Amino acid sequence: MMPQKRISEFILSNLLLLLLLAIPTTSVAQSKRKVVVAEKDTIPFWRGIAVSFDLIGLGQILWSDYGQYEGALRLNLKDKYFPIIEAGYGKADSDDPTTQLHYTSKAPYGRIGCDFNVLNDKHEFYRIYLGARYAYSSFKYDIESPPITDPVWNEDVEISSYDVSCSYHWIEFVASCDTKIVGPLRLGWSVRYKRRLFHKEGDIGDPWYVPGYGRSGGSRIGGTFNVILEL
Repeated sequence: MMPQKRISEFILSNLLLLLLLAIPTTSVAQSKRKVVVAEKDTIPFWRGIAVSFDLIGLGQILWSDYGQYEGALRLNLKDKYFPIIEAGYGKADSDDPTTQLHYTSKAPYGRIGCDFNVLNDKHEFYRIYLGARYAYSSFKYDIESPPITDPVWNEDVEISSYDVSCSYHWIEFVASCDTKIVGPLRLGWSVRYKRRLFHKEGDIGDPWYVPGYGRSGGSRIGGTFNVILEL
């Protein structure tokens, strides 16, 4: 019986020794664990405003028979959200050589919407946006044509119309980007898909041109090239 008792005591003493050795090791390992705390975003909510002017619409006025002057005011919230208001003045002065119709129109228009910076790093010197706009224009147009001779009465008939009232509501889906050039100056461009929502056409049908929308129709692709001053 004595050998068995000594063997039991020997085993028990060794187990206690191993347990005592394990306690400090575990404590040291736990003390070396680092607590990872997520860094707090210190970027303020208000980041400023930007004003911009579109060069594509200006080029259209200079080199084609329709176009627009357009500017925008954009807010910057945390370099992530960019509410925007766009306003402009569109005009058209076009002659159709086939029908000999002369179309003129000029009126203001406006858009309101928001862009979202989709980059993971929101504070880069360049940005990529996705956004949308709601747009509206109320305008009038004139159509002039040479008189047409009535084949029955052999008289000249006027088919011109003036001050034809119309209105257009449409939505735009926007993909755009801009980058810092120097100081507050940035340059950017956008591609837009425009979709007419509802409209009031004139007494003689759809207008040829809609200020801010472009050539009339169900949908179309457009774009801007913007000079931006970020304040």
